[in-house]
Amino acid sequence: MRKTLYLKILLGYFIFAFFGFVVVATFVSSMTMEQLKREKADALYKEATLIANTYASDLYNSEASLDAVKKQLDALDTFLSATIWIINPSGRMVLNSSAPVDLENETVIEGFDPTVIAGSYYTTGTFFDTFDENMLSVFAPITSSYKVKGYVVIHAPMHELQLSCDTLLNISYILLVILFLLSLIILIFFTEMVYLPLRKITEATEQYASGNMHYEFQVDSEDEIGYLAATLSYMASEIARSEDDQKKFVANVSHDFRSPLTSIKGYLEAMLDGTIPPEMYGKYLTIVLNETERLTKLTNSLLTLNNLNTKGMLLNRTDFDLNQIIRSTAASFEGTCRQKSIGIELILTGDEMYVNADVGKIQQVFYNLLDNAIKFSHNDSSIVIETNEKSNKVHVSVKDSGIGIPKDDLKLVWDRFYKSDASRGKDKMGRVSFSIKDVK
Repeated sequence: MRKTLYLKILLGYFIFAFFGFVVVATFVSSMTMEQLKREKADALYKEATLIANTYASDLYNSEASLDAVKKQLDALDTFLSATIWIINPSGRMVLNSSAPVDLENETVIEGFDPTVIAGSYYTTGTFFDTFDENMLSVFAPITSSYKVKGYVVIHAPMHELQLSCDTLLNISYILLVILFLLSLIILIFFTEMVYLPLRKITEATEQYASGNMHYEFQVDSEDEIGYLAATLSYMASEIARSEDDQKKFVANVSHDFRSPLTSIKGYLEAMLDGTIPPEMYGKYLTIVLNETERLTKLTNSLLTLNNLNTKGMLLNRTDFDLNQIIRSTAASFEGTCRQKSIGIELILTGDEMYVNADVGKIQQVFYNLLDNAIKFSHNDSSIVIETNEKSNKVHVSVKDSGIGIPKDDLKLVWDRFYKSDASRGKDKMGRVSFSIKDVK
């Protein structure tokens, strides 16, 4: 997003504001002026028609004197704030409310043409160059015996209408400013409720795209944006957990492969440097062969172990001698134990102890337990492997005098890929036991 969306919103907001003022200044201004002209013309036309049917008609019918009609027009001039004329069709001025009666000096409107209104009843302009400013001029014919004897023309200055129009426009501008302030509140609301959460989501996606799946963010919203943020956060946590499991898987595989490889390497080196005499080659080559077979089994089980989402695994259950597995496993650590002067004491129930289980998995458990016991035991110490049969089960325990496992971690030792904190106290005895059902 990189502020582009927000800039577009702000740009749209200011464009809306600009065109809003343009519309008010042009279209609204002209429409308001036209409306005011029509309203003013309607009002003046009613007055002009009333004058034409009364005072002016009486004047042309010789029922009223010129002076009497002049007094009435002067009064209406003051009331209407407009100039009232009575003129003949030829353009000769009969009466003018803004000038005294002068019978000796006639006033003639040059070029007077009553058809200038073009089917309307009013016109705007200087009225045949009679005025120095624009006027709104309203016509009302004076008729007698179905003939037009003259016209009543009322003139109102346009600047007064312009003042009224400007007042209304100022109100429109104020309303427009208020509207934009209210829309600014909407913009702020959009920023807080939509844009900022989207920024958080965008930053989170950038972090996830760069590989930082442990990046945490929070959007406190119960709408679609909040749901999107929660879903994205959950997806990232699941991916992070999967990546952590993969790393632990690699560590687990390395741990399983390290012991047999170390044994094979140690025995072969001992044969090459003469530590193991030739007459003992058979024994140790058998151990090496057993270790290679275990490596083969581990390799074949990698696909199953790599399926991190599997809730369980299939066991290849067979009948086998558990004591023999314990003896062969202990024998494979002979070289490592010799280096640390560690002895392995076997306390087994009987010469043979047949059980029904997965021999590969049981052997892997023994290797891991012995490897950890040797790794965390002190030099010149001993490890005790003991078996007991009880209630149709064989209980196997591996005891050492190493650094031990904290009590809080004991319940987690069977969790996949779990590793306890190595910085625990010294001089503690460790003991791990498990049981196997179906004793044969």
